[in-house]
Amino acid sequence: MAWLLVIVAGILETGFAVCLKLSHGFTRLWPTVSFAAFALSSFGLLTLALKRLDVGPAYAVWTGIGAAGTAIYGMVFLGDVVSTLKLVSITLVIVGVIGLQLSGGAH
Repeated sequence: MAWLLVIVAGILETGFAVCLKLSHGFTRLWPTVSFAAFALSSFGLLTLALKRLDVGPAYAVWTGIGAAGTAIYGMVFLGDVVSTLKLVSITLVIVGVIGLQLSGGAH
């Protein structure tokens, strides 16, 4: 259950990063409100998960999902440049997170 919380928190991290961009420096109301809701929810779920998990692997999964998810969202929906290097880098983030998880950090 704790890992499910981390995964959902990572997805919400993607939401707060995207809303942060869409807020244009907190000058647009609804993206700013959405940013705050996503951020508080993401941090809240991560906090709950950390009661049961080691911080290193949990944080790596959370940030990995957030980083990869945000980059992919940007390329698909926001017109961010798609390049081979960017795709390879996203893959390396995911592989690194999986490697850290498999290294024995789970309970």
